[in-house]
Amino acid sequence: MKKFVYKIATAAEWSDAIAKGNYEGSLDDKRDCFIHLSQQHQLSGTLEKHFKGKRDLVLIAFEAAALGSDLKWEQSRGGELFPHLYSALPVSVALWERPLPKNNDGVHCLDEEWFAC
Repeated sequence: MKKFVYKIATAAEWSDAIAKGNYEGSLDDKRDCFIHLSQQHQLSGTLEKHFKGKRDLVLIAFEAAALGSDLKWEQSRGGELFPHLYSALPVSVALWERPLPKNNDGVHCLDEEWFAC
């Protein structure tokens, strides 16, 4: 079974990455010296904790194996393992990207259909 990881970024950051061929990371990623990624079940918590109130976000999907040995699984929030990438993220291995709209309560929406096989 394939394992997938996801990056939440601003649309501007991702557009810039597409132009360059690599995503070098957000300010938080650069501060921490790795690119923060999430598994599907971690996305809602990541959005709430790190992206609340932000607009123009996109969600980008990657197959974990395509990221190679620079992808590490490390304990983070609540001791749970999170995927961290210790290199630039090549845009060529992105499977898809989706805008993250907000609902009437201002919460970012994740559509379960995005994750269907």
